Amino acid sequence: MSDITVVFGFDMETDVGSWSPWYEGIRQGTPKLLELLDDKDATATFFFTGDSASNFPEVVRSIDDAEHEVGCHSLYHETVGDPIFEIPGVKPLLPEEVPLRLKTATDWVTKSLGRQPISFRAPRLWGSTPMINALEELGYVADASYPLYFYEERLAPYHPSAEDWTQEGDLSILEIPNFADMGIDSQDEYGRDRDQWPLFRTKSADALMEHIDSFIAYVREREQPVVLCFYFHPWEFVEMPTQMHYGEGTVVPDYFLVENCGDYALEQLAALMDRLTDRGARYMTAAGLAESWG
Repeated sequence: MSDITVVFGFDMETDVGSWSPWYEGIRQGTPKLLELLDDKDATATFFFTGDSASNFPEVVRSIDDAEHEVGCHSLYHETVGDPIFEIPGVKPLLPEEVPLRLKTATDWVTKSLGRQPISFRAPRLWGSTPMINALEELGYVADASYPLYFYEERLAPYHPSAEDWTQEGDLSILEIPNFADMGIDSQDEYGRDRDQWPLFRTKSADALMEHIDSFIAYVREREQPVVLCFYFHPWEFVEMPTQMHYGEGTVVPDYFLVENCGDYALEQLAALMDRLTDRGARYMTAAGLAESWG
């Protein structure tokens, strides 16, 4: 059996994250992703915001029917954890607000799915101890929020502490670190250049594989299990505008956010999956990994 486990997570949110009110990615991108996953005989977890699940129950069901996992991604793509860096106009929920918001998000996804989701990912990978404790209370078994590029410490999945979600403890939920190339020296104050999203589409699958191979070697040298958890978004596989006007203003996202979205991104994701298969990787959902981890 391969010692490389891959968790593909697709964050089902408005186009370009919080920068638009539209859902063309969910409408047009999801069918492309389901077709690709079927072609590659791979499984994945689709993390829905409560709002997207409520607006697109038929998409939720199509993913479930294809035997992939449906998870939760907050209510409206809000900051449910501790912010790592500043984003204009984006403020975190107060800690006391987190349990109610996560409960509501869970209920909305549950209504569309027909059963409760049991895997979660925080928007922007900004998690927190109150968030983890709320998820534990709600019965979640997996959380794929830990930003390895920033905290740097946890190379492999772990059960977190109720006092500090970045440390090992006794909670039942499994925390899954998100891939970052820890084999390079960061030149960014937050370590964001170790987080290799969205290199697969701004450059190529092969460019990303160089960092994946670096990480695999780094983890093996430390005798840790190799778990590669990635985050993608359905809007990456639909051509996105370079500026968007709605309401009373115009949003101009940083170019890397929308660069090469569409067919090229899909081609490179397919190539990435081929490269991972060549290395003997096996695909698991977040919940499947939690079940097998123990």
